[in-house]
Amino acid sequence: MPAEEGTNIVVKLDDLLHAKRMTLTELAERVGLTLANLSILKTGKAKAIRFSTLEAICRELECQPGDLLTYESVQ
Repeated sequence: MPAEEGTNIVVKLDDLLHAKRMTLTELAERVGLTLANLSILKTGKAKAIRFSTLEAICRELECQPGDLLTYESVQ
């Protein structure tokens, strides 16, 4: 998913969910977030993420933070 205009951080939550065959709703329940807040993160519209949230997502998806968030330079 492309990041929000003006940022170079790309959220790869869709790819990770697909790889784990997990829905966004299931992940939201497992990490204790609302579906709306997790959707904001998934679409790249989040302005920030708490380390505790990042840790919970990585725990449930068995991934590293770098698997979820990447930096892409704009050319």
